[in-house]
Amino acid sequence: MKEMMKNIVYAGLGAAFLTKEKIEELQAEFIEKGKMSQEEGKQFVDELMSKSEKAKEQLNLWINRRVEEKVKQLNLATIDEVNELRRQIEELQVALNTQEKSE
Repeated sequence: MKEMMKNIVYAGLGAAFLTKEKIEELQAEFIEKGKMSQEEGKQFVDELMSKSEKAKEQLNLWINRRVEEKVKQLNLATIDEVNELRRQIEELQVALNTQEKSE
């Protein structure tokens, strides 16, 4: 029964978006209704927080991968590529200025 309640909570609320406050509210509600003990409540909060953090990390990784794929598809320059071009332009300007002074 306890396992089924956890699964319903995970599915119904979306573990990636649960806040610590919301999880603690759920814990208090379950304890108040006698659905779980204080120790089970603490374990419940710890498990939900862990799953929530893992889900957030996975979501962030997924989003980052999708964004990188789209940037490549659009053939957009990355910040590193733009910075490298700026560095090369500065080097060329220095070389031109040096050449002009020596003429």
